[in-house]
Amino acid sequence: MTDHPAVSSVGDLGPELLAQAREHASRRAARTLVSGSSQRVTLIALTEGAELAEHDSPPAATLHVITGKVRLHTHDDEWVLENGQLAVIPPQRHGLTALADAVVLLTVALR
Repeated sequence: MTDHPAVSSVGDLGPELLAQAREHASRRAARTLVSGSSQRVTLIALTEGAELAEHDSPPAATLHVITGKVRLHTHDDEWVLENGQLAVIPPQRHGLTALADAVVLLTVALR
């Protein structure tokens, strides 16, 4: 018997999470797809106007917009990201706001 890597269908999970986000007071939902000692990958759905408040930056991280439009911001800068765009998370406190219903894939290095 061969071991297979865990496979997630981001395209299928995104709409499911967005539906959950529409039902939550926070207007967001998330599911961790990979959790290990060196990295974590989380799919996050946010309805338009939902925010992830400013928080500290991990050692290294990227944000991939699967669908929708978001604003990634620090105290001094901001970037508007849309479908298919990938950004390196800045190495300072930052936040995220959904400018339209969005599904993003956050990959974080834990060390």
